[in-house]
Amino acid sequence: MSAPTPGAAAAPPALPVTFRPVLTRVVLHVIGATVCAVLVLISFLLPSGGAVGWGAGDRAAVAGAGVLVWGVLAVLTRPRVVADAEGVTVVNLTTTRRLAWPEVLRVTLRPGDPWVTLDLADGTVLAVMAIQPGVGRAAALAAARTLRSLAEAHGERPEPPPS
Repeated sequence: MSAPTPGAAAAPPALPVTFRPVLTRVVLHVIGATVCAVLVLISFLLPSGGAVGWGAGDRAAVAGAGVLVWGVLAVLTRPRVVADAEGVTVVNLTTTRRLAWPEVLRVTLRPGDPWVTLDLADGTVLAVMAIQPGVGRAAALAAARTLRSLAEAHGERPEPPPS
């Protein structure tokens, strides 16, 4: 068995593959659940009598605020990218975009970038918020390399013009 040559790309993984920021998702759900639980508890502990009484509407508003906070944090956990044989689906906070492999020209993650970007055939750039180096740079680099190898393996590259 021969050793891999330096700089050689590893074989792309079996499809489908899903990339998502797992630690970010866990932290946001834990924070959301904690804030929600605390505000629901507070809504039950608010005094009903005295100079300033808290009615049922007030209690529901406090508890509802906890649910709202958790809901907003749940939206922040949406980002993922799913690669399959036909292409890639990029899910960001509020948008989902499906791309065929030939549409993805380049996968980029530069030092200091908050997430991976895809250079597309139509001249636009698409953020892939699912691959974030802020939490784990090594894992993000590995995911970016994997996505790049998939794009190179499945995309149709135009032949360079003759010189």
